[in-house]
Amino acid sequence: MPGSPTSRLPLRTAVILFLFLNALYLLTSTGRVHTIDEISVVMQAESLALHGTSAIPQAVGSGVFYGKVGRDGQPHSPYPPGHSLLVVPWYDLGLILAKLPGVPAASRDLVVSMTTTWSNATFAALTGALIFLLAHALGLSVRDALLTTLIIALATPLFVYSGWLFSEPLTAACWVGAALALFGIPADEPISLRRAAIAGLLLGFALFIRATNVITIALFLVAMILRDRRRASKPAIVLALVVGAFGTLFLLRNYSLFGSPFDLGYPKTAEAGRETTSFNIPWHIGLEAFLISPGKSALLFCPPIIMAFAGLPRLWRRDRGLASVCALVPVCLLLFYAHYSNFEGGYAYGPRYLVPSLVLGCVALAAWFVPSQSVGQARWLRTALIATFLVGLFVQVVGLSTNVIEDMVANHYYDVRYFYQLGYSPIPGQLRLVGKYLGGAPAPLGMGFDRWFLFAAKAGAPAWIIIVLALPMLIVLLVTGTQLARALRRCD
Repeated sequence: MPGSPTSRLPLRTAVILFLFLNALYLLTSTGRVHTIDEISVVMQAESLALHGTSAIPQAVGSGVFYGKVGRDGQPHSPYPPGHSLLVVPWYDLGLILAKLPGVPAASRDLVVSMTTTWSNATFAALTGALIFLLAHALGLSVRDALLTTLIIALATPLFVYSGWLFSEPLTAACWVGAALALFGIPADEPISLRRAAIAGLLLGFALFIRATNVITIALFLVAMILRDRRRASKPAIVLALVVGAFGTLFLLRNYSLFGSPFDLGYPKTAEAGRETTSFNIPWHIGLEAFLISPGKSALLFCPPIIMAFAGLPRLWRRDRGLASVCALVPVCLLLFYAHYSNFEGGYAYGPRYLVPSLVLGCVALAAWFVPSQSVGQARWLRTALIATFLVGLFVQVVGLSTNVIEDMVANHYYDVRYFYQLGYSPIPGQLRLVGKYLGGAPAPLGMGFDRWFLFAAKAGAPAWIIIVLALPMLIVLLVTGTQLARALRRCD
């Protein structure tokens, strides 16, 4: 029957949704890099595309090197090359656009950074499409699966991080894809070896995005056992073997570059001598930051997680495995990063390191729409979902409005020792900047409203190039948006 987990997945609607979100995220993308973490991705992509290596000697010459000199005598980023490898096509697109007539030679690096940043729009849109398929596989109608996805796509940090070049949207896509592979089946159907292998590929690749993703692998294995118990033994072994192959390659890479399997290439200290990879933050401080602080609270920057966690008991009755993943991943990573020396994630809007786990946790929102729960359209539920959506959307739009670094530097995101200030809040600062620039204040290159087309125009790109790039995005957004609206009406 329609909406049942055994029916065919609505792939056509998923593609339309992907195109819609991709166009929306592209039009709202900043199109530029703000931090060393993002610059490192661009430089790694450049080295991979032009020289077939992940070494980044150009970072030393540019004065932005963050990492370690390897045994080969070359400087390397501490971030594995998985993210950079996947953004190479966008880097190549930038090389093509940078050679178009009228593009100033001095702005060509900015063009390449712009297109490379666009990759996150695609990774975030892919995450949304996978969430839609997973929600439908749980038994939701197309309409309810779309509503669930749109709440997560627009009211969680997935939206705001789609506009920057951090690795969080790609990690989220891997995790949601693994959840779809393992749990996107009827509750009484055991996980097949093929599905376990697919999930293993996604989780294993995630190791090459960020090493700490190993924690999530263990939690997915626990969820498989909780779901299928003894029937989970063979699929769990398959997943572990696939992930183990990736893990072996990862350890060999570390040994080859830095002389130890467990040396990730991080420098011992960063600004003002602060330790980079220690676990020296008292848990109560980290938990305060992630739960109630005005600058990093997961509840403030991702309001739908509140309704998602409230729906976990309902999801548990539908699928213990998925409910376990939606609960364990956010909670365990919250505890892990609460003790981490760099818990704030550098210059970042909201709880950066928690973004993939929050997106995965929000999948539990689907439980409120599962037909078997007889929730219906109770007024309290409708009000709660609308409220969390509107608050979450407002927070993401504020984050994307202007250059967040401008306010962070002006209002002391860090103190003089480069320790994060728990009292800092980016939201009022961003709103002040919006008022400032709406009032006509001059905005130098890099300041003002953080949109790629405005940034490109200031950098000297011809208007015709900006129109040629933006017009197809706008057309796709309007066409697919119209189709999704029709799909929602058909399912009422």
